[in-house]
Amino acid sequence: MRFPPPPSTAHRDFLTVLPGLMLILALAALDQNIVSTALPRIVGDLGGLSHLSWVVTAFVLTSTATTPLYGKLSDMYGRRPLFFLAVAVFLAGSMLCGLSRSLGELVLFRGLQGLGAGGLLPLVQTTVADLVSPRERGRYQGLFVAVFSVCSVAGPLLGGVITDLLSWRWIFYVNLPVGAVAIGLIAAGLRHAPPRVAHRVDYAGAALLTLATTAVLLLLSWGGTEYSWASVPIAGLAAGAALLAVLLVLREGVADEPILPLRLFGNTVFRLAAATMTLNTLALFGTIIFMPLFFQLVMGASATRAGLLVSPLMAGVLVASVLGGRLVSRTGRYKALPVAGLAVSAGALLAMAWLAGTGRGAAGLEACLVMLGLGLGCAMPTLTVAIQNAVEPADLGAATSAAIFFRSLGGAIGVALSGAVLAMRLQAAGLGGIADQGIRRIAALAPAERLAVVGAYRDAIATSLLVGAGIAALAFVLATRIPELPLRGASDRPRRRGD
Repeated sequence: MRFPPPPSTAHRDFLTVLPGLMLILALAALDQNIVSTALPRIVGDLGGLSHLSWVVTAFVLTSTATTPLYGKLSDMYGRRPLFFLAVAVFLAGSMLCGLSRSLGELVLFRGLQGLGAGGLLPLVQTTVADLVSPRERGRYQGLFVAVFSVCSVAGPLLGGVITDLLSWRWIFYVNLPVGAVAIGLIAAGLRHAPPRVAHRVDYAGAALLTLATTAVLLLLSWGGTEYSWASVPIAGLAAGAALLAVLLVLREGVADEPILPLRLFGNTVFRLAAATMTLNTLALFGTIIFMPLFFQLVMGASATRAGLLVSPLMAGVLVASVLGGRLVSRTGRYKALPVAGLAVSAGALLAMAWLAGTGRGAAGLEACLVMLGLGLGCAMPTLTVAIQNAVEPADLGAATSAAIFFRSLGGAIGVALSGAVLAMRLQAAGLGGIADQGIRRIAALAPAERLAVVGAYRDAIATSLLVGAGIAALAFVLATRIPELPLRGASDRPRRRGD
């Protein structure tokens, strides 16, 4: 598949930048998906299986909170130096994660890793938006999603193989050579940066955004597990989250250059597409994180086999993203893809909830994972193109970062919510202490005890999938209301877009 270089970029530099951007996405995809398969072994070695979600939540929290900052700083200082910063922090966190000696250390270093990861996806997508017109961008977005998906397909399997043959620590070390090559290509090829513009960073807004996000995630993670929903700490978190949200809106209304410009929410395409992306990611993230656990603990698969069993999800994403991106570029229309994709996703999650809860075989779950991947591949890249096409050129970086922030927020809430469901079901069954022992020790329990623990996990994961189906259905309803604007071509002059 050949793609002509954008006319604004030298051919040689573009050919260098393109694989560098792909490797940046590979870096993010490999980390997320390698870790998801190895998580049961990690927490089995370090303890605290019922707190598995925090290994993911810490990463998603910091990456979510820093995403808007990377967009603003890249507008100020250019994409190139921010790429260097993001990758360097990400690789430092990866190294320290591999050296962790306790679950607390791992959670802390995953947070550091997330500080760098927060810049990877928004910088790639904003750089593509700098170089490619909206009409052609669907084709490139499909290509990048395909790269992300290929790495995601290989990620669970690679994570399982590395975990089984070497150690889970090597799933973090593998990021180092990939990151080194990626940053070398970016340094060599990304020379033609947009003109620098003087900006002010809304540090107060960034701080309020981080605190509000943290309060929401702690509320979801601790409610009903560490504390009862009617307890003083949970009530305090709820009140604090609401107050911080109000303060954030007030701050963004008066800031010279807000971290989340409120004017974006006056754009109907941005508002509905961002909300759809948030709900879709919220519904899907629990599947990505907890299905490897389901295959290993409930179905008795090894880490390697669990990786193979999860891979059909990303295979579906690969097919749908490539074909969907080319369809958008050819027709100039984008609305039908996310509408159809979200309908398929909701149906697939509903079927998976029934299959998981009734203990059916793996064949049905595999078919559902393929359908879920097809739905995701139709929806996510197309919604990004719609947002970038609908906003003013001056708001491109802010809109892209804001959309990715809300998508990441959906993932963070999805992980926290799924973890809360898991922990509550285990505690309700009186099995919290046993569950903390890890998969290997659970397998060695007496048959009656083991069946009780496995049954609790099966029911909890099935419940999470059922909730995800309902959320995906709501995302489908929102997608049907997104206006469809003509996609701009390379020769189109930027013009104001209303609702």
